[in-house]
Amino acid sequence: MSVLSKTDDIFFEDRDLNKDKLSQIVDDALGQSDDGELFLEYCQSEAFAFDDGRLKTASYDTSQGFGIRSIAGETRGYAHSSELSEAAIKRAANTVRNVSADFNESLDDHPRATNQSLYTDENPMLGMSFSEKVKLLKDIDAYARNSDTRIKQVSTSLSASWQAVQIIRPGGFRVADIRPLVRLNVSVVVGDGNKMESGGTGVGGRLAYDRYIATDSWKQQVDEALRIALVNLEATAAPAGEMDVVLGPGWPGVMLHEAVGHGLEGDFNRKKTSVFTDLVGERVASKGVTVVDDGTIPDRRGSITVDDEGTPSKRNILIENGILVGYMQDRQNARLMGVPTTGNGRRQSYAHHPLPRMTNTYMLGGDCEPEEITKSVKNGLYAVNFSGGQVDIVSGKFVFSASEAYLIEDGKIKNPVKGATLIGNGPDAMNKISMIGNDMKLDEGVGTCGKDGQGVPVGVGQPTLKMNGVTVGGTAVQ
Repeated sequence: MSVLSKTDDIFFEDRDLNKDKLSQIVDDALGQSDDGELFLEYCQSEAFAFDDGRLKTASYDTSQGFGIRSIAGETRGYAHSSELSEAAIKRAANTVRNVSADFNESLDDHPRATNQSLYTDENPMLGMSFSEKVKLLKDIDAYARNSDTRIKQVSTSLSASWQAVQIIRPGGFRVADIRPLVRLNVSVVVGDGNKMESGGTGVGGRLAYDRYIATDSWKQQVDEALRIALVNLEATAAPAGEMDVVLGPGWPGVMLHEAVGHGLEGDFNRKKTSVFTDLVGERVASKGVTVVDDGTIPDRRGSITVDDEGTPSKRNILIENGILVGYMQDRQNARLMGVPTTGNGRRQSYAHHPLPRMTNTYMLGGDCEPEEITKSVKNGLYAVNFSGGQVDIVSGKFVFSASEAYLIEDGKIKNPVKGATLIGNGPDAMNKISMIGNDMKLDEGVGTCGKDGQGVPVGVGQPTLKMNGVTVGGTAVQ
């Protein structure tokens, strides 16, 4: 059975809804608009948290609703409701009908459909019973507590969602997607005397629980969380100053996501509020730097078969060999900028309108061996993981906190340090990249991106990188 047929069963079987009537409502409401759609959503989700040796929370939720949007020029009308009925959709359609084009333009072309499927459409929550999920978390907790006598606290969580969407546009165009999403997190607190530190890991993606509930898989997560915690336990205060910085592969790509990725989203550039505005064709990064946003990677957390406007996801090159190639676009901003949409129109739920958003954003690998990069640094910092940061889109300025970092002395990785922050701005940092490793890696599948109050799952990644002369904030007393 096709995904469209499966969502027909969800939205039209045993409901006061008829797809032909809905298509007519959409035609009547949006016929005088530049663009728009009716977005139907049904979502099931669950979450388990095991803490202090016991099941702390267990939840199961079902949500449903719709959003209907009409676009005329830069104006957008949006109405939504959790009531999935013909009457409610008619009321919402009457509201957005007041947004009509003030010039004679035809409705934007429909997205070009594809038959690709990037992930399973099976519900991941159906593969395990409640007791099996609780036992899994209990086994993880027991294994962690028996791994090291310095462990003082263990927290584990397991979550999943299953989202079905259908998008209806004027003229009877319909497209659908069913999106599974799972995640497993482990964190531990270790103590030695009066000193306490923590470490945590997580994995996830658009698939069933199977890959992560295998014993070898979750034990690896526990071991990694413990390793990070013990590293932090022996870490000393980080020095401050300008120094060369080596970023590790994988999750450190979150800095690329925040410091560069958001600035390459279409709405910021159409409104000329991004530091990258009007720089297409210009050099914005060092030679060798190629940045891609790719929503087509199978099973990845940030992947989408189609975006929330019905456009198939794509592999979009944003920066190629240091030159800015283009921006990520939804339909409205692409039309206003006179460029093709890129399949990046995303929304958190039916209660939110689409925005240009990232999917899986990463930097391609180079030709340097990681060890060669480290050996090239006389005195510097090796940052392996980040815990968070802040970015100003207009100026590109950022501050990122390293959750795992080490000093580099005479080309060798030395003792761990804590309290290190990287300070700079996106374009400047991209031009400070002097060496690019051949070990490009994607993160483990835990990223969530926030924008305008909306959160969507995303992926990040990069190879080992060397950046020259980065400002590092530290806590060491001089």
